Amino acid sequence: MSAPHQLSLAEAGRQIAERKLSPVELLEDCLARIAAHDPRLNAFIRLTEVEARAGAKAAEAEIMRNGPRSPLHGIPIGIKDIIDLAGHPTTCHSKQRLDHKADRDAAVVALLREAGAVFPGKLSTHEFAIGGPAFDLPFPPARNPWNRAHHPGGSSSGSGAAVGARMLPAALGTDTGGSVRHPASHCGIVGLKPSYELVSREGVFPLAFSLDHVGPLTRTVEDAALMLNVMTGGREDYTRDLGQGLKGLRIGFVRHFHETDMPAEAEMAAALEAAAKVMEAEGATIRTITLPPLSEFAAVNRTILQSEAAVVHEEWLKTRPDYYAGVTRRRLLPGLFIPAVDLMHAARHRTKLIAAVEAAFAEVDLLLTASSMDPACRIDDVETVERTYPRQARTPFNVTGHPAVTLMSGLSSGGLPLSLQLASPSFTEARLLRAAQGYERAAPWKDMAPPLDG
Repeated sequence: MSAPHQLSLAEAGRQIAERKLSPVELLEDCLARIAAHDPRLNAFIRLTEVEARAGAKAAEAEIMRNGPRSPLHGIPIGIKDIIDLAGHPTTCHSKQRLDHKADRDAAVVALLREAGAVFPGKLSTHEFAIGGPAFDLPFPPARNPWNRAHHPGGSSSGSGAAVGARMLPAALGTDTGGSVRHPASHCGIVGLKPSYELVSREGVFPLAFSLDHVGPLTRTVEDAALMLNVMTGGREDYTRDLGQGLKGLRIGFVRHFHETDMPAEAEMAAALEAAAKVMEAEGATIRTITLPPLSEFAAVNRTILQSEAAVVHEEWLKTRPDYYAGVTRRRLLPGLFIPAVDLMHAARHRTKLIAAVEAAFAEVDLLLTASSMDPACRIDDVETVERTYPRQARTPFNVTGHPAVTLMSGLSSGGLPLSLQLASPSFTEARLLRAAQGYERAAPWKDMAPPLDG
């Protein structure tokens, strides 16, 4: 029988509902896993063990009396530390916010709490979700569970590391330029960026108001669907199409993103082609689709993100810039000097990019693209980190607001996860998750885990 920490969210939820697993037993096994491995991974900024234990005990008693409130009842879920958890600091991994204390839950945390979830701790992030792996901050940077010498992606770095290392079944992250999907890509898990404004951002420290999204990081696509059901307040059942597979779906493969716009590392490119063949074998129709070049999406994202972030950080940048890590300061400062005319050009061009993607969705049901162009590099190789972080195809769907999901597509020769990305029209998450699960079930990667136990 699998140890509780090895169970997916869905598997653990089913065992809890059948009284085969206690929420207390699940939490204690996760806490033991955290104690064993987090000192080398730094996924957690703060453990909230006392509250979590009380929550697990209360969940156990309620489930024994009345059954579970939801599939998340008694499930431990991590919170990225730019998202408010009542009674605890939201530090944003920064010296600027060490004295902060949240007086109430973020809206999405309140929904998870109402569903019965348990919160064992706050998770590492890149500073204010815009920095990078930095060693000049109050907390160390999270590391990749597949190889701790490498970075785990960001900015939801602790969320990716904790879920990838099987310390938690699921975690919350945020995504402004790919920050849920990047750690999912590098930690071999599932990262979902929902449609813009599908999930509330109330109680989440902003990076860029018109680009920010909140999304789940999970081990499986089914887990992501279960999380989204709760995170949207029961808007619809995103599990409803799971199990239908890929048959009959029209998928547009945006090859130029990784072939010519930003040539991917050879193993990543080969894994994308192999994934397309798997999808075709499962009954999908694959056709090549052309969108505007990646450089246009990236330029629009960068201009809007830096301008909006400057609004958030203006006072601190002027009064105590030394409180930021060097990499964060370098990324924030240009926003103070972007002319209004440049921002307006970016906003106008954004509407054209949205129209181009909408036109593609008139011809296909989903888009298949690269997520990252390279496997994760060493965390201490500053030059390569700076070079490879922007080498990705995630920003297009922050610019357009369409939902996108990243999942594992293989392992590199160096033993690091490779990845792919699927996107669909706005508010068609059920379709997106159906397709992602269709690939997940047909490919051999779902049950692979990092070699933390030797």
